[in-house]
Amino acid sequence: MVSKLCDNWHLEEDRYFPTLEGLQVLVVDDNDDSLELVKIILEEYGIQVVTTASASEALAALIQFKPDILISDIAMPLEDGYCLIRQIRNFSPKHGGLIPAIALTACVLEEERTRALEAGFQIHLPKPVDPDELVAVIALLAEQKIDKGLFN
Repeated sequence: MVSKLCDNWHLEEDRYFPTLEGLQVLVVDDNDDSLELVKIILEEYGIQVVTTASASEALAALIQFKPDILISDIAMPLEDGYCLIRQIRNFSPKHGGLIPAIALTACVLEEERTRALEAGFQIHLPKPVDPDELVAVIALLAEQKIDKGLFN
């Protein structure tokens, strides 16, 4: 019988990111399973998560929720992630125009990565998302935001 209480205490220490506790993240994806997965991953680190299923819902949530970081799928019906980030980048800084943003997409081609960065995302991550990579990227963006004094 394998013990579930094996000596993995060091893994928990390696996964501790103090900058994540209380961070507010807006996640946008038209796929309910993807939304739930990202939400579960982030909430394990004390991150407050609001999920939306469309670009229009995300814009409303951005104004109301004032998140610290945005994670958006690219391929969504009606308005895709590119359209969403372009609209957000037209907002004033006070209204979220400078929010750090992660493009989360199944499109892993270099051209798509370049397109996402040119549209206004800081990071392009492939689906299926690697939980450790996602959390590390969020921690990096949070630290950069702290360094710039941009937290809400």
